[in-house]
Amino acid sequence: MLLCVKHTTIYRYNKPVALLPHRLMLTPRSSHHLNLRRTRVSTSPPADIEWSQDVFGNLIATAVFSEASDQLTVSGDMVVDQGAPAWPIFKVAPHAHSYPFGYSEADRSSLGELLVPEYEDLAGQIESWARSIVASAQTDTLSLLQDLNSAVRTSAIYMQRDDEGTQAPSETLNTASGSCRDLATLFIEAARHLGFGARAVSGYLYDQVPADTADSRQHGSTHAWAEVYLPCAGWIAFDPTNGRMGEAHLVPVATARSIVQIKPVEGSFIGALEDFLGLEVDVIVSQGAADDGLSDKLKV
Repeated sequence: MLLCVKHTTIYRYNKPVALLPHRLMLTPRSSHHLNLRRTRVSTSPPADIEWSQDVFGNLIATAVFSEASDQLTVSGDMVVDQGAPAWPIFKVAPHAHSYPFGYSEADRSSLGELLVPEYEDLAGQIESWARSIVASAQTDTLSLLQDLNSAVRTSAIYMQRDDEGTQAPSETLNTASGSCRDLATLFIEAARHLGFGARAVSGYLYDQVPADTADSRQHGSTHAWAEVYLPCAGWIAFDPTNGRMGEAHLVPVATARSIVQIKPVEGSFIGALEDFLGLEVDVIVSQGAADDGLSDKLKV
């Protein structure tokens, strides 16, 4: 399935301000299920863009500006071929079929901090909640993770939240609501308390539009979910916001230990706090066709 993603972030100021370098994470990660066909990152005012990779292997574009402006627009235009199956079958190592299991010494060393909860859980609330989902002393590993995925979705209602930052997992449980990044964080922390290696993922979501719908485009925002590492199967995607397992409908851009490390656009300006008027983010995801001419519109 060919997907076209257009990401636009607009910052507005009440007067021209000096823009400091901005860190952009907009380019999808290629894998055996996702082939990056074309990508273009641009800004207005124009910037010199330098490319690099972070410690997690994410592709980073650093935009350096030479002129002041009262508006900054960051645009990303991507075309990907998403081939993940809707009903995936994961070949987990035999010793990891049943939970609890042990990672090898090499895996534990490589996973490192991805095994360690990020948030303090002094009262043991998150660990107790996670343990309550384990059905028995010996249970199927994938079934347990699917149960955890469902438990996050039923314990907290999805709510679009425009505030900066991510809620602590205890706050998401206590308020029974959160954004996609909050729900993903709760899943990740619970999985780590159960001994799994887990990481955060940011990117885009596409849901199949009914055939009788005239407009196949989907307006939304960026999306966040989680991945858990299982021996032999590798990293498996869990999307607690939608209660799904696997990469179908997902376009991953960046992975890290924490959601805070993979913001799509991050930067600052020189000026007073009141100079900043507001921020708008718009994401359009649509299903493309092989002959739609996009290869002529986008440049690597």
